[in-house]
Order: sequence, then C-alpha cells, then structure tokens
Amino acid sequence: MASELYNIIEGVSREKGIDPQIVVSAVEDAIVVATRKYYKTQENLRAVLDKDSGKINAYAVKSIVEAPEQVEDPNLQVTVEQARKLDPSAEAGGELLIPKATEGILGRIAAQLAKQVIFQKVREAERDTVYNEYIGHVNEIVNATVKRIEGPDVILDLGKAEARMGRKEQSRLESFAVGERIRVVIARVERALKGPGVIASRSAPELVQHLFQTEVPEIYDGTVVIRAIAREAGERTKIAVMSKDKDVDAVGACVGMKGMRVQSIIRELRGEKIDIIEYHEDPVTFAEKALQPAKVSRVTVIDAGDKHLEVVVDDTQLSLAIGKKGQNVRLAAKLLGWKIDIKSEEEKRQEVEQQMSALVTQAVTPLENVTGLGEGLVEKLKAAGVSTVEALADMTPEQLEAIEGIGPKTVEKISIAVNNYFASLEGGETVTAAEPESTGETEAAVSEGPLPEGSIEVEQGSTEEGSIEAEALAAEAEPTDTAPAEGELDAAKLAAAAEPTPDSATPELNADVSAQTAAAQDAATEEAPEDKQN
Repeated sequence: MASELYNIIEGVSREKGIDPQIVVSAVEDAIVVATRKYYKTQENLRAVLDKDSGKINAYAVKSIVEAPEQVEDPNLQVTVEQARKLDPSAEAGGELLIPKATEGILGRIAAQLAKQVIFQKVREAERDTVYNEYIGHVNEIVNATVKRIEGPDVILDLGKAEARMGRKEQSRLESFAVGERIRVVIARVERALKGPGVIASRSAPELVQHLFQTEVPEIYDGTVVIRAIAREAGERTKIAVMSKDKDVDAVGACVGMKGMRVQSIIRELRGEKIDIIEYHEDPVTFAEKALQPAKVSRVTVIDAGDKHLEVVVDDTQLSLAIGKKGQNVRLAAKLLGWKIDIKSEEEKRQEVEQQMSALVTQAVTPLENVTGLGEGLVEKLKAAGVSTVEALADMTPEQLEAIEGIGPKTVEKISIAVNNYFASLEGGETVTAAEPESTGETEAAVSEGPLPEGSIEVEQGSTEEGSIEAEALAAEAEPTDTAPAEGELDAAKLAAAAEPTPDSATPELNADVSAQTAAAQDAATEEAPEDKQN
C-alpha cells in the first residue's frame, strides 16, 4: 500500500498533468539539496523515496576502487577493503551507499529550500508537458475560455494549460469578458521561464480560413480551395479562392445565398471587412482582381524574377486603389506575393516624358562621325552653330542654304550623308549620289563646298581634246572688237525703231515692228553656228 506522501504526489501529478515520477524526482532532489546544506560536504549525495513507508533516505555515494593508490579523492572514492566493512558484498567498480541521517536534523530553512526546489521542478515539468502537448497543434483552431485579463493581455484556459493572447494578437474591434468562450489560433508554443508557454491569436489569417471551412461546405469538401489570405485584423481581409469544378463558382459559394455565409463570418470577426477574390495563375490578371474595388487601367511586369509589378490606374481611381493608409495595395501585395508600384495615368505620362527627355539629351553625335562631310563643310556648319548630327537633321534646306557658302548641291550632299548615317544605325541601305549625265562636253567635278559664280572646275585627268573645247567655249564667251554680223545690225536697227517717240506710230505699226524684230532674232540664231564653223 502506498504511503500518504506518495498519494499526495500522485494527486499533484494528476492536477498538473505530469508524470508522478517527475514529482518524486523533484522531492528527492530537494532532500539532496537540504542535506548538502546541512552537512556542508562535497560528497555525491543521493536521496531515495520509499513508496510504501513514505520515508526519504539520503546517502553519500562513493566509487569503489581496487587499491589504495587509486584513490584520488576520498570524498568520492573508497577502496574495496574499506567498502566491505560496511557492505560485505561490495566489489571493485561498484558503488557504496553510506546512509546520512536526515530525521530531526533538517531544520526550517532546509525544509523551505526543499519546498522551493520541489515547486521549481514541478513547474519545469509542467512547461515541458505543455510544450510537448501543443507543439504539434500550432496554427490550429481551439476553443478557449477567458480566464482572466492582465492589462492588455488576455489569459485563456485551454483545458490542459493556459494560453496568453497579447495585444498584437487581438483585433481592435474585439473586447472580452471573463468566462466568455472564444475560438483562437495557437500561434506558437514557447519554453517560457514563467507563465503560460502557449501564445494564442485572434488576428492570424488561419482564423479566417477556419471560419470559411466551417461555413462553406465546398471548401470543407475540397471543391473550392483557398489559395491565399492577406489580413489586417479589425480592418480588412482579402481571400483568394479557386474552384476545382468548372460548374462551381468559387466566389459565389463563399458569399452564399444573399451573402448569408460571408455575413456569418463577418459577425464572428466583429464587423471586419472581407474581400473575396477569384484566384488566377496569371499575376497580371490576379493583380487586377486583388486591387478591387479600384479599376485598373493596365498592369506591367517589371521583373518576373524579383516579382515586381507596375499598376497604372485612372487619376480618379488612384486613392481607391491605394486605400486608407495604403491598406488596399498593401493587402493586394501580400495576397500576390509580389511588390506593386501603383501610379496614376498623369504620373506615368510625366515619367515617360522625363525618360524621353533624358534619351534626347543623351543622344548627341558629333558631325565628325558622319562620313561624306568634308572638313571644310564641318567647319562651316560649326561656325553657324550646328555641331551635332541631330541638330543638322532637324534643319530644313532653306535654313542650310541661309548659311554662308552652302548652296543647293551642298544641301543635297548633306542630306545624303545624314540619311546614310541614320540608315547605318538602323541597318538600312545607304544612298549614293547620282552620276551626272555625259553630254560629250567636259564633265565638271563637284568640289567640296560651293564654287564662286562663273567659275568652271575641270575634272582632273580629262583629255587634251576636252581641255581645248573648254578653252574655245571660254573664248567665245569673251567680248571681241570685231564688227557685228549683218543680221545683228538689222536687229539693232529694228530695236531702235521700236522705241517710242513723241510722234509714235499707230499700234498696227508697232505690231509690225515687233514681228520684224522677232524674225531678225531667229535669223541671228540660225546664222550663229555658221559663223562658228567658219
């Protein structure tokens, strides 16, 4: 029959939910501590509880060695010869238990110390038991009763243990009374030094998930799947759902007839707003849904690797898309698992304009990079304030001709050179200058830059015959002192006769004179080649 002490130990064990042997070990350790304090010894002490009598015996434990020279510490070791004086069956390598008197010598201080050790051991055992019990139930929903309120924290009774629910784990819309039954999520289990080791939560997304599983049969049986939840307790929750059956509307199943299902969950959460969104594999489509109730103009994936999106909305939808204190876009980003940059149409337009201005500013090409423009022409253009290809391409032919020393042919040359430069950048075909048509006369080569009026530059390497013909043409162009031909004299007389006088002739006469003048000019033109041949 068990002793009264052992019965008390079993009762404490059942109350705390721990193994009775743990309490027995705690009592034995307490007696060891009290005995060492009384005897002030360095010996190894051991206490043993007699289950039947309830008596606790204390012993000094020493190791048995063969020879005296093997004894290194008399407090810890003893020879076989010495051990057999107390225990005839002692053998080398064993242990010798030397009884220590405890009855009547352990005073009040020793008893108080033993009590503290027992309580400490029991608390440690209790924490270990709670930890092992609930560590496998993290993120699960349990029913709890409000046991007491300690400042901002609420202490809950889980049945086998207590749980603490801090302020951060509560919804701002909720308040609790002692004795109230609530559903909580086991957020985590800690090996705390004191107090409860279980942390409960009413702000975890798992609570919303559990409520939907309870209220929506399609979620419970797996027809509708909850893919993601983003929650700010007491404010708003976004939940993305997907249907495995094409005939079942996932959002409609969660809302229920006339919204009865979702309204039941909202009441449980004390009025927290809930957005139910259809899940999409495409992040662009999913982002458009997640930002509801705002209407999105377009979504652009900036970096798929870093999961970065850019969302553009109408100017009137920007505040709605961002939400109160950024709540809407923040929850949408949590739901997607992507970083979201949200901009209005006006902001995006200004950004594009800045980028284009930066590109235009950076695109500066010196004139020397363009083949086909001579050094002299480049100097003329720079003198006129044109130093880049981009500025040259923006000029009109009239503006180019206004520059001193640039004529129509040079303008055409500039146009071809600039077009060839941009075509080479784009990989297009270049344009070559057209060859002048052969007329049998000497071909004039176009030099770089305009030529003075009236000058003729003969192409180098031309034949001697061409040079002679050019000199002959130049000679004909010079005035001579020879007398005019007969036809030329007649034309001069007719021209003089055509001049009006005070006694001018009639209009008919003037018409005849004009006709005769035209005939004389034709005759002079026909006779000119004959004179050249002569």
